[in-house]
Amino acid sequence: MKKKSKTSGRLRERPAWEALEEHYRKIRDLHLRSLFAEDPGRGERLTSEAAGIYLDYSKNRVTDETVRLLIRLAVECGLPEAIEAMFQGKKINVTEGRAVLHTALRAPRGERVIVDGQDVVPGVHAVLDRMAEFSERVRGGQWRGYGGRPIRNVINIGIGGSDLGPVMAYEALRHYSSGDMTFRFVSNVDGTDFAEATRGMDPEETLFIISSKTFTTLETMTNAFSARGWMLKALRHEEAIARHFVAVSTNAREVAKFGIDTANMFGFWDWVGGRYSMDSAIGLSTMIAIGPENFRLMLAGFREMDEHFRTAPFEKNLPVLMGLLAVWYNNFFGAQTVAVLPYDQYLKRFPAYLQQLTMESNGKHVTIEGLPVDYDTGPVYWGEPGTNGQHSFYQLIHQGTRLIPCDFIGFGRTLNPVGDQHDLLMANLFAQTEALAFGRTEGEVRAEGTPEGLVPHRVFEGNRPSNTILAGRLTPETLGKLVCLYEHSVFTQGTIWGVDSFDQWGVELGKALAKRIIPELESVEEPRLGHDSSTNALIRRYRSLKKAATRN
Repeated sequence: MKKKSKTSGRLRERPAWEALEEHYRKIRDLHLRSLFAEDPGRGERLTSEAAGIYLDYSKNRVTDETVRLLIRLAVECGLPEAIEAMFQGKKINVTEGRAVLHTALRAPRGERVIVDGQDVVPGVHAVLDRMAEFSERVRGGQWRGYGGRPIRNVINIGIGGSDLGPVMAYEALRHYSSGDMTFRFVSNVDGTDFAEATRGMDPEETLFIISSKTFTTLETMTNAFSARGWMLKALRHEEAIARHFVAVSTNAREVAKFGIDTANMFGFWDWVGGRYSMDSAIGLSTMIAIGPENFRLMLAGFREMDEHFRTAPFEKNLPVLMGLLAVWYNNFFGAQTVAVLPYDQYLKRFPAYLQQLTMESNGKHVTIEGLPVDYDTGPVYWGEPGTNGQHSFYQLIHQGTRLIPCDFIGFGRTLNPVGDQHDLLMANLFAQTEALAFGRTEGEVRAEGTPEGLVPHRVFEGNRPSNTILAGRLTPETLGKLVCLYEHSVFTQGTIWGVDSFDQWGVELGKALAKRIIPELESVEEPRLGHDSSTNALIRRYRSLKKAATRN
């Protein structure tokens, strides 16, 4: 019989959960105005700082008792044991029987991490060393294309974690990238994505990185073969493939069959989940862009936050506090979404990256034991960089009917000083958190001389919660810390909810059905369809539109 974990059983029957329900009923109507008025030092006290990251969580609808009860819930749900189990390489990805060791990707040389009796750290560094050697050859012009010209363009082809991580990291660290090289990314099986990524590119100066662990992922390999055809149309020799393609994969047979020299295949392991893989060989495009030294600084940032998460007491633990606050709003206030609002243009893809990290991890309807949950899991994460969002959706956050907790991210220094624009940017960040928390009362609106008919429209309820995350500036090291902060916050939430945060069975059904439908769309003869009436009708309509477009 499988041993039950501490997260087994019904979450809502736990003593700490029941205490939190009672506590919620007592404080749910408390306003942040009152909490700050009664505790003038709250803004300095409800903060924590570690690894160069400062978290102000004082503008949350919590008291000291709330935090104490949430930490008690974490302990009752076995979070301390779960953290150690993950770092020790235990197979906590229960449904796939795998260890979860993205933390080993940033372990320093000489540290030992044992999986199935084998120390995995030497293998990690062997791959990093090969990546570094290859990256330096490409960046320095020693790696040349089939016609003898240096590489000027790098196009990463992947999907999911093999795309979102590299895209986000490249955009976030563009300031540190090689200025004489162009980097583009292809993920969507829509041919437009490939067409636009290769537009204006010279095949003789272009390197493709095909990122697929199995080298069989439908979308990735469809784009990979399109890239192969594009290259051969220009260079006309099969031998050119080995000079213009490398692989991030573990399937040497398929890689070789494609025409890639397996000496230029960079592997990773089944204990690295796709959405946790940006600091593995999946980050090869990142390393080529920013250089091996900066890539290792990013890994050092990950590592520093790993150590903080593993060792800091929960009341000062940044990922734990953020994860518990997410549970508080999701399960007690009924908040269905979290907005992530980075006040740095380089982080424009960070919310999109977090969408996969958070929602693929914790969008689950059963516990690890396979029991249906009777509480909400995985809120929707979304966002845009400020100040763009202020002129888009902040209206709903401020005066809408939904409670939307927000994470604001800002930096003390910009990488691109332009007059006083950074001060203006950060003034907006601080003003938004203040406005969300305290709002504007009816009396304050009237005191401003507002016409009576406009008073209701200019009242801001306030009491809208937010975290503020501050760091010195956006460096490779800082990016590693930020990503790691959210990785472990997600793990904290998943442990409370008792779900497997490291599988993703929900993506499989649609993929399987798509494989069945593809031949029905491509068939010359009218296919016999066996779907529901809606799907059958849509397939027939598509075939009709396709035929009409061909005639025109």
